[in-house]
Amino acid sequence: MGVNSVTLVGRAGRDPEVRYFESGSVVANLTMAVNRRSRDDEPDWFNLEIWGKQAQVAADYVKKGSLLGIIGSFKVDSWTDRNSGEERSKPVVRVDRLELLGSKRDAEAAGGFNAGGGPGSSPSDEEVPF
Repeated sequence: MGVNSVTLVGRAGRDPEVRYFESGSVVANLTMAVNRRSRDDEPDWFNLEIWGKQAQVAADYVKKGSLLGIIGSFKVDSWTDRNSGEERSKPVVRVDRLELLGSKRDAEAAGGFNAGGGPGSSPSDEEVPF
C-alpha cells in the first residue's frame, strides 16, 4: 500500500492560468510559495494543477498573494521539448481540495473582495461550490 498525500499552506505566486477545453473540463495552474520555519530561509515553491469545479473557484477568487490551503498528491509531468528535443520534467501537486484562507482584508489589499456586495464582493457560502 502506498500513500501519496501533500498538504500545504502558502501564498499564490501568481494569478492562476486557466484553460477551458471543448469537453467542458477546466484546469488552473499556478505556483505557491510556502515559507520555512526560519525567516532567513527562502520559501519553497510548488507548481499546482487544479481541475474541475475547484479550478473554476481558483479562476474566480485566487489572485497573486492569496493565502491558500491545499490537499493533493505529488506527480511528475514529463514531455519532450519541441525546440531542443530534450526530455523535460517538473514536479507538480495535483490539488484535490482547495481552501481559500485569507481574510476579507487580505483580499481587499490584493484588489479582490469588499463587503459592499457589488463587483469584487466576498462570495457567500452558497456561491462557493465546495
